[in-house]
Amino acid sequence: MQTLRTLEALEREGLVAAEPRLADAAQSMAIAITPEMLGLIDRADADDPIARQFVPSIAETEIAPEELADPIGDEARAAVKGIVHRYPDRVLLKPLHVCPVYCRFCFRREKVGPGGEALSADELAAALAYIRDRPEIWEVILTGGDPLMMAPRRLADLIAGLDAIGHVGVIRIHSRVPIVDPSRVTPELVTAIKPRRAAPWLGVHCNHPRELQPAARMALGRLADAGIPLLGQTVLLAGINDTVDTLDQLMRALVTARVKPYYLHHPDLVRGTGHFRVSIARGQELMRALRGRLSGLAQPTYVLDVPGGHGKVPIGPGYLAGYLGDDPDALPDELRVRDAFGQTHRYPG
Repeated sequence: MQTLRTLEALEREGLVAAEPRLADAAQSMAIAITPEMLGLIDRADADDPIARQFVPSIAETEIAPEELADPIGDEARAAVKGIVHRYPDRVLLKPLHVCPVYCRFCFRREKVGPGGEALSADELAAALAYIRDRPEIWEVILTGGDPLMMAPRRLADLIAGLDAIGHVGVIRIHSRVPIVDPSRVTPELVTAIKPRRAAPWLGVHCNHPRELQPAARMALGRLADAGIPLLGQTVLLAGINDTVDTLDQLMRALVTARVKPYYLHHPDLVRGTGHFRVSIARGQELMRALRGRLSGLAQPTYVLDVPGGHGKVPIGPGYLAGYLGDDPDALPDELRVRDAFGQTHRYPG
């Protein structure tokens, strides 16, 4: 079976009903559902968490005033074409805008899709020159689009070009491919993304435990066996993973697949994605519950990408409950500390 790319294909599969407003949603962002993801959809569940990620909804036509076309400020921090320089020691490099699937909550939903610009040879050379000329750049993060959609030979050339820049110590790739199109993770691809000198890391985007099927686990295993450390990236999404049990299962599944949970992203203020958004208070409540259920190995950092290009900040729950200055028996600067189970204890400041 081929990847589904049109509303008509979704109708034939029984994933959507004919609805004029869906055409507006489809025009706002490309459609792509791989056979692997299609096979996970429970057609009997109107709120299936896999379908909800990839199938267009008329809710996407509802745009709130606070929602933005560029919610994390890529354009505000653009240096040269393809480069976003938000932090002093690292840059994003976006060589292409094509993905194997198109997540309906994507913060770059207005940029990605078939026909989206890929960097030309000259533009890629200019991007590498930008990195080469700035010795403070220690880490390069390949994103997009999905870098693993590049042909292995072209990807190998890009990795080699970055690896030849002596001050680049880490080359990190962000990808959905091992989860949604695991057959792409061939030995040739794995070889292509391994630099000779710099440290490779791969950030894997996974939002629900059902996504970690045997083929995905095998793809992740090939990467891990090749010595590429794996990090998990998850977006907190209403109706998909905003329960303690679902997040618990997901984080455990990632760790057993040798993926270290890294970030739990608060959903960005993307236009037409209000139906995916949860409150920060809810996210903190979920993280507090996970702290009492999972080891540190399975704990992601709950982060918010500050609109306008100001970067990520941790927004997890706090555990210092304040000073005991109102207690006559308290020591000077004594604190209250709340444990993972909600109990409060004294601790010397």
